[in-house]
Amino acid sequence: MTTPTFDVVVVGGGIVGLATAHAVARTGRSVAVVEREPRLANHQTGHNSNVIHSGLYYAPGGLKARLAVAGCAETVAFCREHDLPHQVCGKLVVATEPEELPRMAELVRRGAANGVEVTELDQAGMRRYEPNVRGIAALHVPSTGITDYRLIAEKLGELVVKEGGEVHTGRAVTQIVRRGADVVVRTERGDLLGTQVVVCGGLRCDELAVASGADPGIRIIPFRGEYSGFSDRAAALVKGLIYPVPDPAFPFLGVHATRGIDGHVHAGPNAVLALAREGYSWGTVKPKEFLSTIAYPGMLRIARTHWKYGFGEMHRSLSKKAMVKQIQRMLPDVQASDLSPAGAGVRAQAVKRDGTLVDDFLFVDQGSGAGSVLHVLNAPSPAATAALPIGREILERLTGERIAPLGAA
Repeated sequence: MTTPTFDVVVVGGGIVGLATAHAVARTGRSVAVVEREPRLANHQTGHNSNVIHSGLYYAPGGLKARLAVAGCAETVAFCREHDLPHQVCGKLVVATEPEELPRMAELVRRGAANGVEVTELDQAGMRRYEPNVRGIAALHVPSTGITDYRLIAEKLGELVVKEGGEVHTGRAVTQIVRRGADVVVRTERGDLLGTQVVVCGGLRCDELAVASGADPGIRIIPFRGEYSGFSDRAAALVKGLIYPVPDPAFPFLGVHATRGIDGHVHAGPNAVLALAREGYSWGTVKPKEFLSTIAYPGMLRIARTHWKYGFGEMHRSLSKKAMVKQIQRMLPDVQASDLSPAGAGVRAQAVKRDGTLVDDFLFVDQGSGAGSVLHVLNAPSPAATAALPIGREILERLTGERIAPLGAA
């Protein structure tokens, strides 16, 4: 039996893997996507707050800054082209304490450097957008929006197939073997051959790197982010998106209130250590995975340095009263009785052995040209927003070929 052969095999059927496969297919190259879950977009893509990020937060010159800014506009254009739900509603970033003002000023600087429109507001100005918000100052970011990333990912999968590619679900990859001018992708249901392979494994990307013989230099630490849904009464207090000023020590944006594309309002996420790679609840425990996580030197250093932060996040996870107290910093009229569980996501956060949380997207190459493997080793938020330009970035790294953004003349 002949082994199916492709120019590029993409491992991982989240939005980044599908955007990469779509970019490859646009060039006329043959491509296959291999996803271990029975459906696409089953993890980070399908469990996030569905915000179209502007690119405000990210250090100028980095991949996140460049690709998120491009992705913000391209995501909206893609949704318009394919009649997918979206809304460019803008957002507020609200300072509630004086010590947050220097961090807000840094956001203004980053916004200017990244080409993101930002307006500074006083208390009266912020209440024109969100009458029920409390704070001492705010930033208004008009380009931020909302969508449904699972629907975008599924549409990308449809387009890959329409353009001649293949999408295989329910097919776990067990090993990746480089052998001269091609790469064998071993799965539980037979092998595939790729001239080149891209691994977009999300929560399992470091394990897949090891399975290909690479030293990833990082470990994925799974942080669960839980969301709280608002009652109708509390939802009426929120018109759009309300964010706190983020703590620069962490790559998390803090608990924010979001009116989703379906009209429901939720707050979150927090950031607690998950007890399994796909640990979407406290009841999902895989002892071997959890012990491996907490024994990792980088995790031990994070725990020693940031134990107080971690304790606060855990307290908010277990106590509705603690969670609402965090929300009340910006929305004082929300009560604990207004909150109900609204699902959770798990962030695949890359951490170095010295305890550094990798803050930018991270790509690692095994070789170049035929027989090479490219590993995407850190692609949490804003990767969904940035997925389309990430796909083109990966294509260029693989082939040297540049393609225009979708819809460009």
